[in-house]
Amino acid sequence: MKDTQQTFLPARDVRTRYGVSDMSLWRWLRDVGLGFPQPLRINGRRFWKASQLEAWEASRPETQEAPNATS
Repeated sequence: MKDTQQTFLPARDVRTRYGVSDMSLWRWLRDVGLGFPQPLRINGRRFWKASQLEAWEASRPETQEAPNATS
């Protein structure tokens, strides 16, 4: 099992993980109420700790599909 405490993901991997664009990441970072983790900047590139992303995911409410209106 990988030690996610020390695993860092670049912005490209974070976008892929959540299926969002770079603009969405930018918005998430500026939305204080969302609580999305801030990245670590190294040579102008953004990296997120996998452990912080996992903690953020765990803090989010489960999403449910809308009930089928035709049934």
